[in-house]
Amino acid sequence: MAPRCAAIVGPYLSGKTALLESLLFVTGAISRKGSAKEGNTVSDSSAEARARKMSVEVTAATTDYLGERWCFLDCPGSVELAQETRNALMVADVAIVVAEPLIDKALMLAPTLKFLDDHQIPHILFINKMDISTHRVREMLDALQAVSARPLVLRQVPIRGAGKDGGEVTGYVDLVSERAYKYHPGQESDLIQMPEEVLPREQEARGRMLESLADFDDHLMEEILSDVAPPKEEIYQQFAKDLAADLIVPVLLGEAERDGGVRRLLKALRHEVPGPEATAQRLGISSFDASTLVFKTYHQPHAGKLSLARIFGGKVGEGSVLNGVRVAGVLRPKGNAFDKVPEAKTGEVVALARMEEVKTGDLLTASGKRNPDFAWPAPLEPLFALAIDAENRADEVKLTAALAKLIEEDTSLAFTNDPSTHELLLSGQGEIHLAIAFDRLKNRFGLPMKHRRPQVSYKETIRNGVKQHSRFKRQSGGHGQFADVHIEVWPLERGKGYEFHDRVVGGSVPRQFIGSVEDGARESLVRGPLGFPVVDVAVALFDGQYHSVDSSDMAFKTVARQAMQEALPLCGPVLLEPIFAVEVSAPAEFTARVHNLVTGRRGQILNFQAKEDWTGWEVVEALVPQSELHDMIIELRSLTLGIGNFACQFDHLQELSGRLADKVIEQRQSGMAQKGAA
Repeated sequence: MAPRCAAIVGPYLSGKTALLESLLFVTGAISRKGSAKEGNTVSDSSAEARARKMSVEVTAATTDYLGERWCFLDCPGSVELAQETRNALMVADVAIVVAEPLIDKALMLAPTLKFLDDHQIPHILFINKMDISTHRVREMLDALQAVSARPLVLRQVPIRGAGKDGGEVTGYVDLVSERAYKYHPGQESDLIQMPEEVLPREQEARGRMLESLADFDDHLMEEILSDVAPPKEEIYQQFAKDLAADLIVPVLLGEAERDGGVRRLLKALRHEVPGPEATAQRLGISSFDASTLVFKTYHQPHAGKLSLARIFGGKVGEGSVLNGVRVAGVLRPKGNAFDKVPEAKTGEVVALARMEEVKTGDLLTASGKRNPDFAWPAPLEPLFALAIDAENRADEVKLTAALAKLIEEDTSLAFTNDPSTHELLLSGQGEIHLAIAFDRLKNRFGLPMKHRRPQVSYKETIRNGVKQHSRFKRQSGGHGQFADVHIEVWPLERGKGYEFHDRVVGGSVPRQFIGSVEDGARESLVRGPLGFPVVDVAVALFDGQYHSVDSSDMAFKTVARQAMQEALPLCGPVLLEPIFAVEVSAPAEFTARVHNLVTGRRGQILNFQAKEDWTGWEVVEALVPQSELHDMIIELRSLTLGIGNFACQFDHLQELSGRLADKVIEQRQSGMAQKGAA
């Protein structure tokens, strides 16, 4: 069979990395298992991962099991690194969803399961850490079923030793073969006689398993209704068929730290997981020669750019040309290490060397033809931003190039120059996400960064209108400078911006200078009397004087700025703060917390309703000041088991007064004074 690929996903601390170590150890790919605490696992070998004792990017490792090639993609568990997980899931034949045996953590799987269901990705649920389980399996299954749109079908029941709360899990009964096994750490489980006390639970669970499968097969339903015991081969075939069609979610039990249940998981993967042809069909990839999908980009200090990709058709070798770009080398991944190979075939995951024009999400073919049905999901929208500067000013020249490479590696990062505050902003999914980005800039590119909370894009406007007469006159030998204007300034409706009106009659200001007055007035709005850009203001020039020799464009531009600087303080300046329309998504049980969060940040709740296509979730619509949004995602996640989310966009400017306005103005003027002193 063609090499297959499984993505290992699940919440932080569920044991994904331990499961990968066990899978590699059991299949003989490694001789000794590492641990996240010691920082010596296959998948957590980067400096950023070791520093945090957690996975920070998708890591690929290949192995062989009973003569078949497998690639396992270990995905980060942090919700802030979800982009890595999504990209890996798109190319996988199956997802192994790792869960802890804790009812109160079942909700944490909701976003992952929803993504899998939306993209029809087959997945198996592996309940890990059964050695610490205190809940009945049925209770855990009910809690997990509440967050899964697909029926969960239990494949095993645990065998527990004597003791309080049923004792420690010592083995399991396979519900298809009806065989009992005892865990044997480091080795295959021992086949044992089924304990009598387990038999009633086994019979009940097996009946439920068959009923779930019969929902998708009429013949199996007829056998059950006729009290005919279906052959084991038929049950296995039904599991494979239903898993491939993403109709069910098989549930297995285990203890990855001690290799418990891992061999049974491998057998299920071997016999029931579809091959790369099914994945290509799901992705809409046609059978073009050497169809290769890039799902991860690395920039290695010595190896240069590596594009981690899965081949869905034909072969790819060194010197191959894909989408008009030559492949400099083909490498087989094993964590952060790569072995060079002459070529790779359909189903394999490999790193393609130095394909500079290629990016994550690109589908490459030998002919360069596009697959019309293929589409790569849009990256996650950034939720948290910091203003950044290089610690060393000399490094600012290479900062933009380094950030571009960083975003090539992780498309859920973004950097922009804020036109209002003139700050360089790095945006991502949260504090941890940006902290990892800063470490990478320092470790890989030698760019230590300074960062701070971004400024809010406050504006100011005026309440009243005024007429102003200003004259600019300067004599310094030879030609002088002279300009005289009469202007009127008045407020516009919110959102109208800036208007200029020419009301000059009789040529008191020649036509060639009208544009200079308009430009000077506009330039004066960059900073108003409160220290912020001025918006929603109209200016009219209705009279003036000029000198046939001393008047010039520069003189009229200068007098216009002068007139505006004199007029605006007389117009009742007022501070405006940006208000954003926000949609907060969370499970319905957290809606009250979301309400308190929004109102506690001066937000105005407009509506709340069920979230479309999300069972048990609600969306709270609100208007929230930009100044309150900076760290809102951090508090939201802390209130919602890490799974709450929001989307926002600018809505309008709103007047801010009182102590809050005084504080903002004071800070602005203090900052301007410090800059002036510097």
